[in-house]
Amino acid sequence: MTTTNRNGFLFNALMYVILIIASLAVLVPVLWMVSTALKPTTEVMVTPPRWIPEHTSFEAFVRIWKDYPFGTYFINSVYIVLVSTGISLIFSALAGYGASRFQFRGKGAFLTFLLITQMFPSIMLLIPFYKVLKTFGLIDTHMGLIVVYISFSIPFCTWMMLGFFQGIPKELDEAAVIDGCGRLRTFLQIILPLSLPGLAATAIYSFIIGWNEYMFAFILTTSESMKTLPVGIGQLNGFYKIVWNDLMAASIVSSLPLVIMFLFLQKYFISSLTAGAVKS
Repeated sequence: MTTTNRNGFLFNALMYVILIIASLAVLVPVLWMVSTALKPTTEVMVTPPRWIPEHTSFEAFVRIWKDYPFGTYFINSVYIVLVSTGISLIFSALAGYGASRFQFRGKGAFLTFLLITQMFPSIMLLIPFYKVLKTFGLIDTHMGLIVVYISFSIPFCTWMMLGFFQGIPKELDEAAVIDGCGRLRTFLQIILPLSLPGLAATAIYSFIIGWNEYMFAFILTTSESMKTLPVGIGQLNGFYKIVWNDLMAASIVSSLPLVIMFLFLQKYFISSLTAGAVKS
């Protein structure tokens, strides 16, 4: 074996080892979460811990729906996150398209401002948001959380959509205008379908931000009927004891919408979608 081949073999072996370690670091906590959720209460704290429960039980999955207002938390999260994600997609797509196709005074400052807003920790905005929402009577309401989540996601989503729109040739817009399309029709019928991978990535980013957000949902909601899923799961962590199998079951259920979303949108993650759309 030559030196070059030996070096290539060692490099590939090292990469495989790193990938295996990284995969284990991700999969082991998930597998332990599933294992704990399927254990009856008597087996949760046994010593030594068991990966595979002796008696598989789905009692924890039943309890989170029966003994806790988990259904209310779930519906609140789905409604708030879907609405905020939809609004964020609409405004970020329009803003990204306008910034990629038009030149206007203050464009650089506008884009820089959007980027700067992502550089500060969200905790700094908690008191200002609370005072503003209290002034408008939006504390402990779905609309209040929707406004907060939109303000978080639109700036970065705009930058994401800007990058995707810049990758679409402007010749497509010019060809559509020659054919008699207006700007809005060109955007909706020509450019937007070509930017589906960008829309999918932006939707996932916005959805994850809202779905996993805990701090603002905890502070800005007080009644059980308005709390979201992360807040509800956090409340399973009791003062005197923690029902670990219930907590893990709730965590599994809360992760399912994200998994389903990835399964439905993964087909849109295709590179070079517009390759060949314009002849050189």
